[in-house]
Amino acid sequence: MERNGIKAGWLALRPFKPADIPWVYEVSLDPALQHFVELPAPYRMEDAAFFVEQLAIAGAQSGQRLEFLAEEVSTRERLGRVGLWLGAPGTAEIGYWVDPKARGRGVATDAVRAVCRWAFRTHGLELIEWRAEVGNWASRRVAEKAGFTVEATLRKRLLHRGIRVDAWVGSLLKGEAL
Repeated sequence: MERNGIKAGWLALRPFKPADIPWVYEVSLDPALQHFVELPAPYRMEDAAFFVEQLAIAGAQSGQRLEFLAEEVSTRERLGRVGLWLGAPGTAEIGYWVDPKARGRGVATDAVRAVCRWAFRTHGLELIEWRAEVGNWASRRVAEKAGFTVEATLRKRLLHRGIRVDAWVGSLLKGEAL
């Protein structure tokens, strides 16, 4: 994990810390996020603590996940997150979300671009895959703006609240990162 984070113009991407738990909790109550992201329901503070402590922090220490919190450089305001799940050698899957108060400002696109460039350069990745539930147009727009090629609609590929749903899938190859 990049100890000092990643500089991305007006954004700084840094590792999560326990002090981020209340913010993760608040953002995760957003109906749009709950609609498209597989989150526990009802969502509790303990779920936010599990995400930060076990998935983000411990996942980075084990080398399985690379989770970043996106902040505005000038204000240190928390804006969103971008995470990579490291899979087979040379591959990762990306996920991201943005605080509802920060949407429409290019946070996700800029953060995704920065994390992908960094990961290709520092982790020897050849491919980063993106998946989203069909109908999640906001996620798809971010992926496309960040340079991902949407390749297919996969039938019943994602599990959302116990129900199989169709998924869009796309990829970004090393050398394509904007």
